[in-house]
Amino acid sequence: MNGFMTVPSNSSQAACPANEPTTLADRENVSSRMGKTNQPGYYDLNPLEDKRWAVLVQEHPQASVFHSVAWLKSLHHTYGYEPIVFTTSPPGVALRNGLVFCRINSWLTGRRLVSLPFSDHCEPLCGRPEELQWLVRCLRADREHQSWKYLEIRPTSGDLGLNGDGVGFVPSAKYFRHNLDLRPDRDSLFRALHKDSVQRRIRRAEQAGVVEKYGDSAELLEDFYSLFVLTRARHRVPPSPKSWFQSLRSNMGEALEIRVAYKDQRPISAILTLRFKDTVYFKYGCSNARFHRYGATPWLLWRAIESAKANGALQFDMGRTLETDAGLLAFKSHWVSEPEPLVYWKVPNTHSLDSLSGWGLNFSKLIFACLPNRLLTVAGKLLYPHIG
Repeated sequence: MNGFMTVPSNSSQAACPANEPTTLADRENVSSRMGKTNQPGYYDLNPLEDKRWAVLVQEHPQASVFHSVAWLKSLHHTYGYEPIVFTTSPPGVALRNGLVFCRINSWLTGRRLVSLPFSDHCEPLCGRPEELQWLVRCLRADREHQSWKYLEIRPTSGDLGLNGDGVGFVPSAKYFRHNLDLRPDRDSLFRALHKDSVQRRIRRAEQAGVVEKYGDSAELLEDFYSLFVLTRARHRVPPSPKSWFQSLRSNMGEALEIRVAYKDQRPISAILTLRFKDTVYFKYGCSNARFHRYGATPWLLWRAIESAKANGALQFDMGRTLETDAGLLAFKSHWVSEPEPLVYWKVPNTHSLDSLSGWGLNFSKLIFACLPNRLLTVAGKLLYPHIG
């Protein structure tokens, strides 16, 4: 869908902040006055069809794998989410900026705009704060008319002015992001790792004769997913559907890599990474707890870091960690001692069971703990389209 964002004719003037367009005609008038007032237009596009989005993502320094068309296709194909980009650039000209969302239409958890579901972060690709504030104000004005429950944005760099000047966003979730700088030489990187919790465990895996296989084959995906189900069951959380990983494998191509550690030909640990530009993203990790003594997961991570550096990557993004997850925070802090805060912003700040943290409440975990792995997998397939 290209062109202006339309608003029903019965929309209320009060629903839109001052000086903002409330109807299609108003927005067209705003666009025609751009040269006189410097007030931008407000347009939307489908990033799966409009090739301008891929160009902006490739060129913009703040773009990540989560902005990529491949990631958006995977979200769309697996969960039915509709990706949409809002911009001040009119049709037919190169995109100067873009704010990408997925429209989630759930009978269980409501209609909402999220930027982006199941994504660790998604920086608005705007050159100036004024552009972002204009776009989010227009979106806020449209929220009630479009029956969106809320808007959520997941930037990497502070609040971007989202909580000021009447924009009205408030923090909805707080995480930490561990980002490893790969510019130092290999030996310096290794020495900086925690001696007992990382270095020693890497050496233990090597001494135990753990074997690694890596690539993007269907066989590796099967071994990865079997361990993924085990891990999610251990944490009493339904696993993402296998179709999600199959879609990632299909759309990402060589940018996706699965590494599996084997002991006596048995898969005992696995990780999945994604590559975009000069960054490798550690997105998923899983293991069989019976074999933790071999240190296979730290060993796989180190192997992935070595490979990323050898292939020219400058950063190894270890992903988000909920601020209350003490165990995972401690594990990642043994690799990156000074994580960066990662705050999600929402308007309005409604409370609902529409996220993993929501479905992971103690009551839900008690229910999931009673389910065998097969039924837990079915539960994940049914629930995940509603909790992005």
